[in-house]
Amino acid sequence: MKKILLPAGSLLMIASLVLVGGKSDGSEKITVMNPAVTNTMVDRVPLTKRLDSLEGKTIYLVDINWGGPDAGYSVFEEMQIWFSKNMPGVKTVLKRKQGPYEADDQGLWKEISEKGNAAVIGISG
Repeated sequence: MKKILLPAGSLLMIASLVLVGGKSDGSEKITVMNPAVTNTMVDRVPLTKRLDSLEGKTIYLVDINWGGPDAGYSVFEEMQIWFSKNMPGVKTVLKRKQGPYEADDQGLWKEISEKGNAAVIGISG
C-alpha cells in the first residue's frame, strides 16, 4: 500500500496518480492522508498593553533569519537609522535571532524581557 501526503482537496491530483501509475490488477490501494488542522483552537494569550510613549524606552529590532542572514537585515538597519533621526530619545537594539527562523532563541527572548520595553520581531525585505 502506498501512502502519499497531499494537500486537502486534491482529488484531481489523486486521479492523476492513479492514471499515471500504469497498469494494475486492482490490488494496489492509495491511502490519502488529510493534513488539515483540527478545529481545536489553541489557548489565546493576550497581547501586552500598548506603551503610552516610546520616549526613554528600549526597542529591540529582531531579524528572525527567514531567507538567510542578508535577506532583510538592512530593513531593520534602516528602522534603526529612522529612530535615531526622528526619535532620539528611543534606544534601539538591533539583533539577529540565532539559528534558523523556526528555531527558538530563549536567550534572546530572555534578554528582551529583561532589558527591553518592546520589540519588532519578524522578517523584512
